Amino acid sequence: MKGKDWPSELTPDEVTELMRRLRKANPAPKSELYWTNPYTLLVAVVLSAQATDKGVNKVTHELFRIADTPQKMLALGEERLKEIIRSIGLYPTKAKNIIGLSLILLEKHGGAVPRDRARLEELPGVGRKTANVVLNVAFGEPTIAVDTHIFRVSNRTGLAPGKTPLEVEKALLKVIPQEFRQHAHHWLILHGRYVCKARKPDCGRCVICDLCRWPEKACDNSEAS
Repeated sequence: MKGKDWPSELTPDEVTELMRRLRKANPAPKSELYWTNPYTLLVAVVLSAQATDKGVNKVTHELFRIADTPQKMLALGEERLKEIIRSIGLYPTKAKNIIGLSLILLEKHGGAVPRDRARLEELPGVGRKTANVVLNVAFGEPTIAVDTHIFRVSNRTGLAPGKTPLEVEKALLKVIPQEFRQHAHHWLILHGRYVCKARKPDCGRCVICDLCRWPEKACDNSEAS
């Protein structure tokens, strides 16, 4: 796609095979963020911006024991919230956004997290990626939230090359067959997080290595199945 700087794109049959193998390796993928309801998922995803899931989970286990609804979060207050999440990067801004979105949820949505992208993106600290995660994980919508891992995997493999996360998202939704879309987000993010890593991809245990278009790949001699 798009010239010599991009790898050649996978064929439709190769895309189907790639997704089939990822599904076989992990039939029921789940988010690695700790959450208990759509509201706590929303909060966890807001906290995860420029932070690791592991770091977020360390604070949310405590946080969600005392504040797992917008009402309880507002009762907790911004200052106490900042104390609990201070180990997470950008915690002052994130605390302000969480208090702000909690207030809006109560005032405009009866305390419920809306199952609607536009309404989600109206909340403080919620962009397209966060909205896609909530829609996919909490409500089972076939959305794909393109983070750095999915962006890297999509470009390296030739699955859905693009210059921006939105380009990649649109390309993924175009090429991935419907039967794979609900879990595609998790298959790709986990593959990028644990196998197709940024600095040192583990091609030797990659189940899609033979399909991958990355010129620097180093597959072993075993055939993926």
